[in-house]
Amino acid sequence: MTGLLHLDASARSRSFSRELGDAFAAAWREAHPDGGYVHRDLAAEPVPFIDEAWTELCDNVLSSGITDLHRLKENVRTPRQATAWATLEPLFDELVAADVVLIATPMYNFGVPASLKAWIDQVTFPRMRLTGRRFVVASARGGAYGPGTPREPFDHQERYLRDFFAGHFAVEDVAFLSVELVNSLVDPALAGRRAEHEESHAAALEAARRLAKEY
Repeated sequence: MTGLLHLDASARSRSFSRELGDAFAAAWREAHPDGGYVHRDLAAEPVPFIDEAWTELCDNVLSSGITDLHRLKENVRTPRQATAWATLEPLFDELVAADVVLIATPMYNFGVPASLKAWIDQVTFPRMRLTGRRFVVASARGGAYGPGTPREPFDHQERYLRDFFAGHFAVEDVAFLSVELVNSLVDPALAGRRAEHEESHAAALEAARRLAKEY
């Protein structure tokens, strides 16, 4: 059965990234009425940061060579490693069970929120592969960071996630949907670009609903 894992990372309860993610999720669920769906709010229920026991688990994965997704638990060797595994296991199981992973996230300080990075750290182990799964990133950014813009070099949100999915998960099938210039709604210096924001907003919502039906 096809399954969707939907993650929210915005510190705002009402945000453009959440709206965009919700639009994709609603259209996806309509197109897959029998599909599984799991939603996790990383801001409302923060994932703990990794600890030393988690690093020991990674060392055990490398030393044992047990990298099969369904056998990783075999790398638990001590009580405190068992505690670390108990923390990450539900997060890991949700990820492995999903066919489509939807990450709704704002850009914070040119990158991703700590809430999302904490989740990424918990569920990632050496040499793991999620080939065959599809990732969708629904993002919102205060400025304009698209190709050819002056601030494109400062975009460490999309670049980081794209490189991470390819480098750690062996996943190249990643779609990015972005609402740009959100700060034009509050920053007088960007008020003249509000029309660009509104155009970006409408286009991103349309693209999210269209893409969901294809996934």
